[in-house]
Amino acid sequence: MKLNQEQNIERVLESAVVVRWADLMRGTERGLIHVEYGFFPSGTLNFLEVWASVTRGYWLLACSYWMSPSELHGAAVHFDNGYQSEGFAQVLAIVMQHQKAFALPLNLGRQGWLRITAPTELESIAAAASVRGAVDCINFQARRASAGHG
Repeated sequence: MKLNQEQNIERVLESAVVVRWADLMRGTERGLIHVEYGFFPSGTLNFLEVWASVTRGYWLLACSYWMSPSELHGAAVHFDNGYQSEGFAQVLAIVMQHQKAFALPLNLGRQGWLRITAPTELESIAAAASVRGAVDCINFQARRASAGHG
C-alpha cells in the first residue's frame, strides 16, 4: 500500500520542516530553509541536509541524515551548529527508513533540493496533518507486516 501520490517524500519532508519550523529557525518566524538531498544508484535517498538562513545570504547546516555510514559521518540524523529537535529527528528517521512508502523524486543524476519559506498558520496546520498521515500510514503498514498481512 503506497501513500496517496500527493504524499510524495518531498511534500512530507517539507511538511516535517514546517511542523518543526520554530526548532529549525531557533524561534524566528522569518527566514528560509533549504533541504538538499542525494541519491543511491537505486533511486532512493542516500542523504539529506537541512540548511537554515535567518539572515539573507548566511546559511547554517542545521542537520543531516545519512542512510549509510562513512569515515566522515555515521548513519542516521546528526544535528550541527547547536541545532536540536527531537521531534524533527523522529519524523526524519521514519521517513528516511520507509522511503518506499512514498513517491520518490526522480534521480536526474544530480542532487535535489527544496526551498521552504516561513509558513502561514494554515500551512502549518496542513503540514501537521500531512506528517500525521504519513506516520500513521507507515505505522499501519508496519503493523500489517508484523501480523503477516504484508
